[in-house]
Amino acid sequence: MTAARPTGTGAPGYTETWPCEPESARRARLLVSAALDAWGADELVDDGMCIVSELVANTIDHTRCRLIRVTIRRVTNGVVRISVADKCRVTPELGRPDDDQEGGRGLLLVEAMSWRWGYDLKPWGKVVWAELRDGEPA
Repeated sequence: MTAARPTGTGAPGYTETWPCEPESARRARLLVSAALDAWGADELVDDGMCIVSELVANTIDHTRCRLIRVTIRRVTNGVVRISVADKCRVTPELGRPDDDQEGGRGLLLVEAMSWRWGYDLKPWGKVVWAELRDGEPA
């Protein structure tokens, strides 16, 4: 008799849906930290938590959405994608703040900390994402 062995069906990932409110940024950081810890990608935790905070904050500040969906998934052995989905189709833009402005640097920070970032428009809204690379080849 042979035992059946489970087979992977795709990239591992974690996802949660929360209200579009400041407390959700803390929850998103915990989700990212837990996923990266589970995958042994500890070197990405600080950047990942900062990136997801900025993506959630942008959704809170620039949309009227009631819910956000945060997803983190391992695209390949060397690439992790963090994404925030909302039902607003307004696309994100890099800020160009003056030195004395307090805001407008969120996506600049995401761009600096990630391997790459972008957004995907959907019929129901958009998904803004950023990818991190660990030391493994992609």
